[in-house]
Amino acid sequence: MAMNQSGAQILLQSLEKKTQLLDKMIEQNSVQEEILKQEELDMDVFDEAINKQGTYLEELDRLDQGFEAVYDRVREELLQDKSRYRAEIARMKELIQQITDKIVTINAGNMRNKTLAENQFKKKRISIGAGSSKNKAARNYYNNMNNLNFVSPQFYDSKK
Repeated sequence: MAMNQSGAQILLQSLEKKTQLLDKMIEQNSVQEEILKQEELDMDVFDEAINKQGTYLEELDRLDQGFEAVYDRVREELLQDKSRYRAEIARMKELIQQITDKIVTINAGNMRNKTLAENQFKKKRISIGAGSSKNKAARNYYNNMNNLNFVSPQFYDSKK
């Protein structure tokens, strides 16, 4: 039985880590916004910022996979013994709400930055033509921005 208690703790730690990671991503969005608002876009600095965001996204993906693996293992017990895990479940719901809010914030920032980036890329295209490294930065940017998803819905369903 103590095994599952630690399972609940692992889930909580995973969600805590996810909120911290999302905070870093929100911060990184602000950094990108500052870069994109410069009159002259520094593609190397922008590229670096995009790569950092990409690293965060990979970490987020690993956290999500780990969470789901543990959740699949302890799900039955959490559902059957809700009273025993009331505190953990309440904290998980709280964290998931924070995570959802942060993802909404990040997605809004991504949309703003995407518009800024498109304008910068248009300007760049006019001034330098299609340099392959510039296109790579643009491609990386769009790929990274499309990889951010919400918390897996099955987790919500189980908590009703």
